Amino acid sequence: MHSIKNSKTILFSSTKGGVGKTIFTLNMAGIFSALEKKVLIIDLDLTSGAIALSLNIKYNKSIYEMSEDLKNNVFGDFDDYTLKYNDYISIIAAPKDPREASKVDLRYIDSIIDQATFKYDVILIDSNHDLNPLNLYLLDKVDDILFVVNNDPLCLKSTRSLLSILNNIEINNYHVVLNNSNNPYKNYFSLYDIKNILQANIDYSITNTFFIENIDKLIMAGEIITLNSSIARTFNKDYSTMMTIAADLTKGSDNNGKK
Repeated sequence: MHSIKNSKTILFSSTKGGVGKTIFTLNMAGIFSALEKKVLIIDLDLTSGAIALSLNIKYNKSIYEMSEDLKNNVFGDFDDYTLKYNDYISIIAAPKDPREASKVDLRYIDSIIDQATFKYDVILIDSNHDLNPLNLYLLDKVDDILFVVNNDPLCLKSTRSLLSILNNIEINNYHVVLNNSNNPYKNYFSLYDIKNILQANIDYSITNTFFIENIDKLIMAGEIITLNSSIARTFNKDYSTMMTIAADLTKGSDNNGKK
């Protein structure tokens, strides 16, 4: 366990489902793993979380059991509640039963994240697109926010509204990632149009060439795409973009604490 906090907490969010946010979260976990960073993915899409499911990991304990054990003062070792994907990536799963989602207390999520910052280099939090109390709390809690958008009118308009709210309350630690890979045939708008609709800059773009024909096969196999060496070679431009994202988000983070 690290003696002081030196981790970065990164929230992956969107304002609409179907933009490829969860796959992007997993891909970034793969990038950090390749950089030999100790990564924890916390699945806080509590009603329909898909991290453990995507990776074919069976589990009995989730964030729900963690919060219940903390509440009842029977919390064991932190590692007893995490799932191991490889030597660098661990996971805290969302509840299996969506009815348990409403029983997860924000106070204990706060405690779980704080404990994790002593144990991991990078904490990736996958959320959903609802502006509920949990997600509002996360927007204020984390070091950095990645908003994933795609070339879809409703997604762009709803993201513009959210970014306007965040700017008004002076939350500015966000970055916008344009994901053109989840539906490369949807080309309603140019990059110039997208920036004008969002009234914000696009910080990073995943190109439409990163569309992988056999992605369903990889997901069924529980594979993280960016840990597949042949894909890294084939899609080196987007792989390099994700490496840049990882470097930017961890810049200034070392054993002396957060930046």
